[in-house]
Amino acid sequence: MTVPDHTLEPYKHRLHQRGHPYMFKRDRLQSPRFRCKKHCPSPNLNLCFLSTRFLGSRFPMIYGNRIDESGRALTRLALLCGILAFECTLIVLAFQILTPLDCHDTGMYFGCRALRLSVAQALCIAVGLALYLGARPDGRRTLREITAPRQDAGRWAALHGLGLAVIFVPVAILPPAAFAGSFATILPLLLLGAFCVVTGALFWLAPPRAIGQWARAQGRALPGIVTMALILPPVADRAALLWNWGPLARATFASVAWVLSHLVQDITVLPDRAIIGADGFLVAVASQCSGIEGLALMAAFLAVYAALFRDTLRQARFWAVVFPLALLASLFFNILRIATLILIGASGSPELAVNGFHSFAGWLSFTFLVLLVLIVTHRLAWLQKDLPARPASAVLDHAVERILPFVVFMIGSVALNAAYLEPTRGYPLLAAALAAALWVSRTAWLGLDWRLDPLVIVMGAAVALVWIITAPAADAPSDWLVALGPVAAMSWIATRLIGTIILVPLVEELFFRGYVQARIDNGGLLRRACAIALSAGLFAALHDRWAVAATAGIVFSLLFLKRGRLSDAIVAHMIANAGIAAVAVARGDWSLI
Repeated sequence: MTVPDHTLEPYKHRLHQRGHPYMFKRDRLQSPRFRCKKHCPSPNLNLCFLSTRFLGSRFPMIYGNRIDESGRALTRLALLCGILAFECTLIVLAFQILTPLDCHDTGMYFGCRALRLSVAQALCIAVGLALYLGARPDGRRTLREITAPRQDAGRWAALHGLGLAVIFVPVAILPPAAFAGSFATILPLLLLGAFCVVTGALFWLAPPRAIGQWARAQGRALPGIVTMALILPPVADRAALLWNWGPLARATFASVAWVLSHLVQDITVLPDRAIIGADGFLVAVASQCSGIEGLALMAAFLAVYAALFRDTLRQARFWAVVFPLALLASLFFNILRIATLILIGASGSPELAVNGFHSFAGWLSFTFLVLLVLIVTHRLAWLQKDLPARPASAVLDHAVERILPFVVFMIGSVALNAAYLEPTRGYPLLAAALAAALWVSRTAWLGLDWRLDPLVIVMGAAVALVWIITAPAADAPSDWLVALGPVAAMSWIATRLIGTIILVPLVEELFFRGYVQARIDNGGLLRRACAIALSAGLFAALHDRWAVAATAGIVFSLLFLKRGRLSDAIVAHMIANAGIAAVAVARGDWSLI
């Protein structure tokens, strides 16, 4: 149903009278013309969304997944994938980067290796399921149908959170040096936590019986995909023994040395002893750390892709062109990986470089490479017999559009903290990732009602003033920034300013105000207070000066509520960050932002 805009004019004042800027209450709309039974068939729903045209053109915050149940299911699937990816990153960071655990020192080498491979198995299962759902529209549709929100989902979410807490208990109570000696005690705790995490996440998505029925309906293909994903990491681990083949190791070391020769002077290469390094930092690259398992990973998933899409894929072109090029890309990527890790170790971060050689980092990086190759392959019309027409721009679910940039922001921040002793050095990489995520989610902010309101300008300036006045004493410029050349320093400063003034306000306001606050607020006084408190509290948790940040979050929330325009909160945030950035540039105090 589409309601003409002029018909809605007499009713717009009721939006603010009832205390919510983008919803009508059903009890105030007595005319059958406005009951919208098509969109609100259930009498239990107290909110009636009049039309996608009216809401989509003015308040594109939260309407999408409330009207379409399949959209709600997609939101839950995307949200679960984002949460699990973030949690996996945290687990890898805690148990590899922060905890120097060597399986040889645990007294349970095979148990430790199996636990580490379980992370790789989880990644392979995720990629395999993505391929399967992409190739089976019927299975994808029925999965959407069983993943609708329900009342008992909260207990499974609680089980998931409990399992995650159990996994991190050893990190919280044990010093890193005690991990190896206590591994026999820690292992059952980690297994219990992993079971609770997986079970809670799976049954939060859909009821156990529904998931079982869906899995049985898929026939033999789905168990085959899962089985392949489970056995692939151990097989790839054995394939790493190819590193002991002399020609392969020598060719890899020669290529790495050629890359390093353009960047450093002192290079050491001893291929017969599998030793390579630069500027005094030397590593002995064992088979488990060589990255050769990436070849097995790439070959296996390309074969699975060819089998699943056998009816639409031009097999001769795929195996003759794509398959060998993908394997060469995997080898080239491995050469760059080894060279990068050696440069990190030579630049003063040897522990970080050694951790990067471990299997966790290798599996994560090669998984992303496999996904990239598969996405590119699937979009090449030259390889497809009958490629379905795609829309000019793929539109994501509206909730996903607000969550995705923030997930990228959090994962990128964790990665920078793991990769750099001074994470601000890698800020241009984070800015590029945020820009890409915002472009993918561009309909979430391009369609907003952008206006420059005097009140918004004043409040943004007030937030900046309070932040500057309450700032601690200025820090001296970092040595690495001073050591940069003029061009490099100006490039870094320009990127930092663009990220601080434009990218970060968009990312944070889309999530905290556009998703969290709008999701909780239903127009009632208590729910509105909770929405403001939670969004401001989460916003404050991202900042060291949490009290001032919480105050700023409340200001942005109130601006959002005043006229129901998310753009007001974004503009105020941009103005505040611009004022703070101007003072930071004038003082040379980058800690201010």
